[in-house]
Amino acid sequence: MKNKVPLLDLVAQYKTIKPEINSAIQKILDSGQFILGKEVELLENEIAHYLSVKHGIGVASGTDALILAMQALGIGPGDEVILPTYTFFATMGAVLHVGAVPVLIDIDPQTYCLDVNKLKEAITSTTRAIIPVHLYGHPADMNPILEIAKDNDIKIIEDNAQAFGAEYNGKKTGSFGDIACLSFFPSKNLGGYGDGGMIVTNSQELAEKIRMLRVHGWNKKYYPEVLGYNSRLDALQATVLRVKLQHIDEWNSSRRNLAANYTHKLAPIPGIGTPYENDAVKHVYHLYVIQTENRIQVQNKLKKAGVSSGIYYPQPLHLSKPWQALGHQTPNFPVAQKASQELLAIPIYPEMTPTQVGIILSALQGSK
Repeated sequence: MKNKVPLLDLVAQYKTIKPEINSAIQKILDSGQFILGKEVELLENEIAHYLSVKHGIGVASGTDALILAMQALGIGPGDEVILPTYTFFATMGAVLHVGAVPVLIDIDPQTYCLDVNKLKEAITSTTRAIIPVHLYGHPADMNPILEIAKDNDIKIIEDNAQAFGAEYNGKKTGSFGDIACLSFFPSKNLGGYGDGGMIVTNSQELAEKIRMLRVHGWNKKYYPEVLGYNSRLDALQATVLRVKLQHIDEWNSSRRNLAANYTHKLAPIPGIGTPYENDAVKHVYHLYVIQTENRIQVQNKLKKAGVSSGIYYPQPLHLSKPWQALGHQTPNFPVAQKASQELLAIPIYPEMTPTQVGIILSALQGSK
C-alpha cells in the first residue's frame, strides 16, 4: 500500500513545473549536446552568481566535488582533514579516496554541525583542511571556524550538499570557504533528475585546476597535463537545474514555513525535540529532524498512519568499518552517538498539502 505521506515526493514537484522541464529537456535533445557545453556553462554562471562567488565548475556528483576539491588543493597522503563524525559517509570517503587521514570530531548538540569547541584540539602540524558540513540545511558556525583556519593556515572546504540557499549572517553558505561542494542528487533542495554536483570558489587558480581534473586532466583534448577523472555534469541535468534554480527561493521559503508550523505544534509534546535554528542563520530544512528517545515507537506510529520517515544517520563515521580499518582506537563521541540513536526525519517538501501535514501531526501527537 502506498504511503499517504512519502518522505519526499519528486513527482509532485515535477507536476508544478512540468511545462518548463519538458521544454528545457526537449531543447537539449534537439541540440545533440549532452556533455558539458553551453547549458552547463550557463548553470555554472547562474549558481556562482546566486552564491556571490566567482567560479562554478559542474561535476558528476557531490562526492566527486569533494574529491576534486581536495585534489585541487593538493591534499593527499600524510595530510589530515578535520570533519564531523556525524554526516553522510561521502564526506569522509572523499578524504580516504585522496589518501588523506580523516580526523573526526563530535557535533554540536543543537545544530548537529561540527562542534567548534572541539576544533582547536584536533589540529596538528599535518592538518591541511577542515570540512564543515551544513547538516540538514542548518549552517555550521562559520566565523570561529574561519578564524581558527586562518590562524593555523588551514584550508576550508564547505560541504554544502544539504544547504543550498541557506545563510549565515546574511551570506549564502558555499561562499565562505576556499572552496565549497554542492550536490544535485534528486532529493536535495536543488536536485536534478540524476547524479550531479558542483564546486564553487573565488580562486581562478583552483577553478582552472578543477576544470582540468574533471576532464581527464587536460586543457587541450587528448593532451593530459595531470592525472584527472571523468567527472562531468551533463547538459540534461544542467537544464533541469536551471529551471529549478528559478524556484529555489520560493521552495526554501515553503520549507521554512512548514518547519515553523511543525515546530509550533510539536514543541509542546513531551519526549519530542524539534530542530534548533540559530538567530544568525537561515535554515533551509533539507530535512526536518525530530529527536526522541522512543524512535522505534514513534516511527511505528507514523508508519501505521501511512507516513514515511527516515534515519539520517544510524551510524556515526567513527563506528564505520572504513574508519576503523585505519587502526585508530574508537573514540567516545557522545553527542553523535546519541543523535544516531534518537534522530528521525519526517516529511518536509514544498508540495505537501495541509491534509498530509495534519496526518503527520496527529500521529506524532498520539505518540507521546
